[in-house]
Amino acid sequence: MTEPLWRPSPERIASTRLTAWQHWAANEYGVDAMDYAQWHAWSTQAREAFWDSIVRFFDVKFHQPPRAVLGRDEMPGAEWFPGATLNFAENLLRHRSDKAAIVSYLETGARRELSYNDLRLTVGALAAWLKAQGVQAGDRVVGILPNISETVVAMLAASSLGAVWSSCSPDFGVQGLLDRFGQVEPKVLVCCDGYFYNGKQVDCRDKIQQVAAQLPSLKKVVVVPVLQAQPDISGFANAMHWADATAGRQEPSFAPQPFAHPLYIMYSSGTTGMPKCIVHGAGGTLLQHLKEHALHADLAEQDVLFYYTTCGWMMWNWLVSGLALGATIVLFDGSPFHPKPDTLWDMAEKEGVTIFGTSAKYIASLEQAGAKPRETHGLKKLKAVLSTGSPLSNESFRYVYRDIKADICLSSISGGTDIISCFALGNPNLPVYEGELQCKGLGMAVDIFDENGNSVMSEKGELVCTRAFPSMPIGFWNDPDGTKYRNAYFSRFPGIWAHGDFAEQRPNGGMVIHGRSDTVLNPGGVRIGTAEIYRQVEKLEEVLESIAIGQEWQSDVRVVLFVKLRPGITLDDGLQQRIRAIIRDNTTIRHVPAKILQVSDMPRTVNGKLVEIAVRDVVHGKPVNNLNAIANPAVLAEFSGRVELQN
Repeated sequence: MTEPLWRPSPERIASTRLTAWQHWAANEYGVDAMDYAQWHAWSTQAREAFWDSIVRFFDVKFHQPPRAVLGRDEMPGAEWFPGATLNFAENLLRHRSDKAAIVSYLETGARRELSYNDLRLTVGALAAWLKAQGVQAGDRVVGILPNISETVVAMLAASSLGAVWSSCSPDFGVQGLLDRFGQVEPKVLVCCDGYFYNGKQVDCRDKIQQVAAQLPSLKKVVVVPVLQAQPDISGFANAMHWADATAGRQEPSFAPQPFAHPLYIMYSSGTTGMPKCIVHGAGGTLLQHLKEHALHADLAEQDVLFYYTTCGWMMWNWLVSGLALGATIVLFDGSPFHPKPDTLWDMAEKEGVTIFGTSAKYIASLEQAGAKPRETHGLKKLKAVLSTGSPLSNESFRYVYRDIKADICLSSISGGTDIISCFALGNPNLPVYEGELQCKGLGMAVDIFDENGNSVMSEKGELVCTRAFPSMPIGFWNDPDGTKYRNAYFSRFPGIWAHGDFAEQRPNGGMVIHGRSDTVLNPGGVRIGTAEIYRQVEKLEEVLESIAIGQEWQSDVRVVLFVKLRPGITLDDGLQQRIRAIIRDNTTIRHVPAKILQVSDMPRTVNGKLVEIAVRDVVHGKPVNNLNAIANPAVLAEFSGRVELQN
């Protein structure tokens, strides 16, 4: 086995929250486990004891205690903590102090701070206003908002009443917003007058007015000022200013709801049709996030947690749950490279960020920009960097330890909107190996299946979960008999959650994600994950980004690779040879693309994920089902009708 890039010191291991929980659980539940693999086995085999330990160790506040930990045990349809009632917002607002709960930044450098006490009183004021508008448990309150403190306040106010929160970032187009919110029929919309991005002011009132006018269920609109102190809201029907809706600070009251009461509606990317509306329950979300934050990310009350995200990505929901542990959460809205590549590290240094979360794309772009925060910033308090959104390349692993900080836990994490959490993620007590996610999540019975449903080790296959867990969706919106839900996750292997990732488990307990299984390439019948190719190609300095698809060709499939190159560089024969050589030398001959073509940009969802399926459809002359889900659909024209792909 290769040497790890990082190994925690004995002193560090002794001080983690994971170690503290292990000592406590060993005593309370009689667990005889030495290493993490044994603890993970216990957590999946004795799930009732494990999830009970999370409730007790973190003192989850119930109104009515549960009759049991697990009632009906099946997938789908598991019943967790039957009889229990709780309130999600109450568990996030339990800390009373003048300590900063939220520090928020705009890319302009504008900084605001909200203490735990101020947060509670503002939430209470907005909740009282929502209640006065007739908002009740189960009603939908939605947001079209930047990643700012008002977004957190709005979510907590809604959930304190038992209402369901759903949000999108303001860079979504009109149809993209209607495709999502039109399905869930909101009663109240909280929106912004605009946002800042890459040095520009974007006024989005006209767009949001169009959306609001096409939501017949809407009773009220609240407008948050971002660009102007007192924006003109006369174009909205039944609108009021944020300051008026939050006047009269007061303590919130918390409506108890069943454990599986709807908390969030999240959306699939929508690149293959209308976005699926995924409904997540309050109790399962709370327990899963407490576990991941404290035991896997080592988050505690004294920590400062940051994740670069928009409120249209599940990492926003994950970040906000850090309030449940009394930590300070840091929000940032805007371009992470404006006005310079290390903008986020200026903020991290100033705020003393201890856990810094971002996307794999950001880390790769940071390296390409030549940034070396280790040399330019004081990051003494930084103890972990988290990365998700796509597989983190080996080079990016090395870059983080070389140019950001040597003594940190670099955690590549993977799960998704579907479970509002992770299947595989970090561990402060384990070493970090290049290209690997450190471990399977506690309580998550993760496995890799081959096409016949057999568990495989050190082979690529489908990432599955074989036992129920609390943060499974409670269903899809407008799917009364559960058909869409079952088809999405349980049609491949009945009774087994098939996640749609092409992955591999290593004997040391680590995981490697090779890409989405619906974009797996299949030349000559050999399954290849696209991430395997990207990891190699993007080692080359000339290549900024790449996207690979399988093109149907002569009764087989051939690999086609599109590359985005640095400005001023052209894809000539020499560069093509180097690309093919680095792929061949580090993977197999099957991975080597038959065709390599240059494009100016790559199509992405609004959340920044590559849209491989849309490229594949365009290349084959098929319509793209939902262009509204793509942030830059015009670029697809560069992939269509390429003469080079006709021979």
